[in-house]
Amino acid sequence: MGCPAHHTTQAARMPLYGEEFAADPGAVYDRLRAYGPAAPVELAPGVEATLVTEHESALRVLQSPALFARDSRRWKALAEGRVALDSPVLPMMVYRPNCLFTDGTEHLRLRKAVTDSLGRLNVNRLGRDVERIADYLLDQFSERGMADLLNDYAKLLPLLLFNQLFGCPAGIGDRLTANMAAIFDGQDVMRANEELTACLMELVALKRRQPGNDITSWLVEHPSGLNDEELKDQLVMLMGAGVEPERNLIGNALLLLLSADSSTGRSGMRVEDAIDQVLWNNPPIANYATHFPVQDVELGGVPLPADTPVVISFAGANTDPALTEAHQVLSKGAHLAWGAGPHACPAKDPAQLIALTAIERLLNALPDLTLAVPQGSLRWRPGPFHRALVALPVRFSPTPGLRTAAARPVTASQPATVPPARTQTASSSGGTAPAKQKGWWSSFLDVFRL
Repeated sequence: MGCPAHHTTQAARMPLYGEEFAADPGAVYDRLRAYGPAAPVELAPGVEATLVTEHESALRVLQSPALFARDSRRWKALAEGRVALDSPVLPMMVYRPNCLFTDGTEHLRLRKAVTDSLGRLNVNRLGRDVERIADYLLDQFSERGMADLLNDYAKLLPLLLFNQLFGCPAGIGDRLTANMAAIFDGQDVMRANEELTACLMELVALKRRQPGNDITSWLVEHPSGLNDEELKDQLVMLMGAGVEPERNLIGNALLLLLSADSSTGRSGMRVEDAIDQVLWNNPPIANYATHFPVQDVELGGVPLPADTPVVISFAGANTDPALTEAHQVLSKGAHLAWGAGPHACPAKDPAQLIALTAIERLLNALPDLTLAVPQGSLRWRPGPFHRALVALPVRFSPTPGLRTAAARPVTASQPATVPPARTQTASSSGGTAPAKQKGWWSSFLDVFRL
């Protein structure tokens, strides 16, 4: 019969975009391992790729930039018109002039601008920013006694935080939040992407005129001399790499912590341990880091044609049976949730701090938090790249929404009051919020007078 890895017809390709994969990706990875260290998959209808599920082979790809390039302009099927231009995976795979899709000296130049700018973040200030945003969001639902922690908290917190980190004024920040949310939710993606590009170009122009103490200004000022297009695409990369993974890390860790095994309805696990378990077992970005072999090559006996997408399964590699001992002790140095090699995540420490602070702030504010539905009824959002809950409904004892009021300085003309809880999220169409309903970022700025 021969090795199944050599049977790469369309019928043999495992789809990674349906409900079956979303419900139980572990079972899919187990089936794919029958092909060897890598297997034929379909990321979306008509989008073929090879998925690497073996830890050792994943490291070989990640750490061999001379053989496996990140520049998706090499993608033969796309260049030949065999991939639909409206495919839902294209926004995550097509080339942009940022450090995610570049190689060699160009990658080093762009990555240095990003890492140097991230290196200027003050850890204490970052923690305070997360606490302030967490308190603001908690005040929007704490009086209700119920919430969807995915859409009311984990999704919004990193969006608002990036507005803070980028130094966004109210109008630009509202558009940035609404359109980034629309892109992640797959709602009118083409129009939302155009509006996102426009508002980021406005932000770049503003920071060239009026630099501040923020990541956008630091990128503008960096000696690498980024042009406006490059600046915009580094910001897109930072948001894309920070918002979706962060919300899934927070959401998946909260689910683990709320998985009842005692009369209290809590797992009793430390937050740090829950985050580490998620990075091992349910990494927020499960499959990504698309590479393109620069020549025909074999990976553990599996042929990889030149200029075809090779996707790393961080989740599959983390559960590789060869890693049994490392997995049992959850060695932080072994899992691949942060990637490896020259494109490894440059913001690992800030990302973990954000998740830890957001989760602890929530649990301290709502100590009797429990799942509102049986754990088995929770649904996972379909898609080849992420491991993301659709919703995380919880209940708790209602508490007054006074946290942000307590954080504000009180003056005779400005009493410490909390704005009415919002009744809708950012517009799914991606446009600016109606006049009678401010956007999330401008409402937050109203509270804190930033």
